[in-house]
Parts: sequence; structure tokens; C-alpha cells
Amino acid sequence: MEHSLSGKTALVTGAASGIGKAIALLYAQHGANVLVSDLDAEKGQVVVEQIKGMDVQSHFVLADVGDPTDCERLVNEVVNRYGKLDIACNNAGIGGEQNLTADYSLDGWQKIININLNGVFYCLKYQLAQMVKQGHGTIVNMASILGQAGTLNSPGYVAAKHAVVGLTKAAALEYAAKGIRVNSVGPGYIDTPLLTALPEETREQLIQLHPIGRLGKSEEVAELVVWLSSSKASFVTGSYYPVDGGYLAQ
Repeated sequence: MEHSLSGKTALVTGAASGIGKAIALLYAQHGANVLVSDLDAEKGQVVVEQIKGMDVQSHFVLADVGDPTDCERLVNEVVNRYGKLDIACNNAGIGGEQNLTADYSLDGWQKIININLNGVFYCLKYQLAQMVKQGHGTIVNMASILGQAGTLNSPGYVAAKHAVVGLTKAAALEYAAKGIRVNSVGPGYIDTPLLTALPEETREQLIQLHPIGRLGKSEEVAELVVWLSSSKASFVTGSYYPVDGGYLAQ
């Protein structure tokens, strides 16, 4: 395999499972050292061990992206260990409460906005500051098809993911002249542990929403993220890329 990220250092949040894990592993396969972050230390450490088997460096840091001090600490940890932060993928997020807007709990709203939106902002804030010092860097924010479309019973999630797309555009414009690229990715429904737990009938309904006739794989999202993070995407910034089996084309 061509090592398009050799010598680079990457940070991935929510990297212990699902899409985040696939991204961390693919960064490593392409030659990057990877700082793996998550709230699940046990699974996170497993990912680190897998990466270390690829002749690159890796380290796990427990962090809650909803806490700005944790986000600052993550960036400091990368720089202290590897001397720089070339790539960041802000992937950590939750599905949150399922409820109609009028019935949505105030706590549920605060929680999903804090993790899925504030968490991306906190990470961006400290990542961008470091990348400005270096004069280069690239960031990929994990949005969703629900960053462009609505769905029932997830007003908090839909609002947060739409906001991530807007935040990405604003940051991309601000830092384009400083050698920093910022993009967002919008996965459709991906076959992760989260969806495996669903009843068969619900899974089947989700599959039907995708013209391609199946759920996506975490690795398919990772391929797009790695491309956006590499010099092959050097003229791409402020963009939103769906990876959704045709969902948004309908």
C-alpha cells in the first residue's frame, strides 16, 4: 500500500469502536502515528495495540469531548508526544434521546448538543490554534446525512449535525489562507455495533432508505476521511462529503 501519510501525526476522537476505530486503523495503515481517544479505555487500548503492530506509534488518551479542558489536553498530549498535530478527525458523538421535539427532555437536549456540537467546537478551537503555530494541518469533522436532511424523533442530533456542517464551513474560510483545511463527512446508516443491537425489522427499514440496498461499512467512511486528510485533497476545504449509498440523492 502507498503510505500517503508517512511521518504524519493524527488524532481521532471516539476511536475505540465503529467509524472512529476504522479511521484510526486506516490512518496507521497509511503510515501515520495515531493518538486514539475515547471514553472506553479498554477498547481504546485494543485499537492502540493493533496500530502498534503496523510499525507506527500510537497512544490512548481517555477524554470526554464535552469537556473543553479534555479537548485542550488531547492536543497538548499529541504535541508533547509527537511534536506536532498534522491531522485531526473529530468523530466522537452520541445518538442521544429519541423523542418528539415537544417531548424532548431539557437534559437530553443539553447532553447531545454538548457532545455532538460543543465537543467539535472545543476540539477545533485547540486543534486550530496548534495548526496555526505550525503553519499547516487538516481537520475532518464527522457530521451525518442528518447534517443535510431531517428525520423524526431526533431533533437534538439533527440540529447538532447541521451545526457541525456550518461550523466546518466557517472555520475553513477563516483558516484557508493559513495552510489549514477543514472538511466534514456525512455517513448514511453504517453497520456499527450501535445498529447491530436493533431489531431485524428496524434494520431492514434502515437498509431500504439507501438506494444501494445495504448499510454502509465503517471502512468505507474511513477511506473518504483518509483521502480528505491527505495531500491528494489539497484543493478541498469547506466541503461536506456524504458517504451514504445514495440516501441524499433521493
